[in-house]
Amino acid sequence: MNIQFQRAVDRYVGVPICALFSLVNRILPKDPDGTPPKKILIILLSEMGSLVLAQPMIMRLKQQYPEASLHFLMFGKNREVLDLLGVVPPENVITLDDKSLKGLVGDSIRAIRTMRRLKIDAVIDCELFARISNIFSYLSGAPLRVGFHRHTQEGLYRGSFLTRPVLYNPYRHLTQQFLTLASALESTTDPVAKMLPEPYTGATPVLEFTNEELAHVTRELHTFFPTIKDRKLVLIYPSGGILPIRAWPLKSYFQLAKTLLGEGYAVGVIGMKDDREISQSVVDHCKDPHCVNLAGYTRSVRHLLAVFHRAALLVTNDGGPGQFAALTPRLPTIIFFGPETPLLYKSLGDNAYCFHRQLPCSPCLTAYNHRTSPCDGDNQCLKQITVEQVLAKAHEMLGKSA
Repeated sequence: MNIQFQRAVDRYVGVPICALFSLVNRILPKDPDGTPPKKILIILLSEMGSLVLAQPMIMRLKQQYPEASLHFLMFGKNREVLDLLGVVPPENVITLDDKSLKGLVGDSIRAIRTMRRLKIDAVIDCELFARISNIFSYLSGAPLRVGFHRHTQEGLYRGSFLTRPVLYNPYRHLTQQFLTLASALESTTDPVAKMLPEPYTGATPVLEFTNEELAHVTRELHTFFPTIKDRKLVLIYPSGGILPIRAWPLKSYFQLAKTLLGEGYAVGVIGMKDDREISQSVVDHCKDPHCVNLAGYTRSVRHLLAVFHRAALLVTNDGGPGQFAALTPRLPTIIFFGPETPLLYKSLGDNAYCFHRQLPCSPCLTAYNHRTSPCDGDNQCLKQITVEQVLAKAHEMLGKSA
């Protein structure tokens, strides 16, 4: 479904439903009994990359409640990332089809039935003020419901039926805020979760590949694109996905790619099938056999991560690829931020560098405006990041002096 249509449904249908549930909850409250939860449902619908950022919270929940079973509610298109992380049994994942309203309604009814049958004890809603996720948390029947709440802030209404309403903090990294959601399950402070959660010290999971699998993927890549075989490979992701305003200017990618090709590197332009046109525009501009269109080439996220092992550098807009790179052992990554901020969404990888111009209007995509930017499309926060700056950092990360 179109993202604007999703936002409209969430607002005009979600607000009255949340108001109704708030009234019902006031008349017929169902308070938690204080016993540790045995079944915990995590709702994280929309973002693939956020699943990587949520991994520390999931591990914390496993530590806090070793006897509890974890369950997930998410959009089906994002499921592969969760399966790759291997943190929740596949049979404990409930998926929704958001491709059409009819499919979403049908899956929602089935999801509610599944949640009620499971007798969920606690729900952690990780969405940032979306109403649909809060509605699911209430309909799950769980007596303990955790999520972000507006408190005294105007707007962003999503009802008043959370039993552990957590104050959203736009100055803390999202991973830390997810950890706060986990700690809120047992919080007794007002507001909830005043105490600083124990820092997460575990490492970001690295997806394991056998040497045979990586060798097969590399052979296959070189068979399809033989011109890149004997060169160091730089991957670029010029698409902004469903939020084009997040994209560094395409002309800047043109210049970056052309310069790197002239220096003897191969350039692969990655993306989804829908990104083939924008990826091809880079290839057409460079007119170099060592620049290839990989958009739609990778069959899955796992396949993409295997291709990452062949690369020497990834240059990407804010989005899934930058977060996925943290699941590979050593891929240097450059990520562009502007409409959103690395303060909240920086990759968990140790080898990532974020470009961010902190203009007076940046970031403009926030939880407070449901990621609807007032910008007219002239994203100066990204346009002011020069190709020369990016090349200097790329050379440094590639082990070459500028």
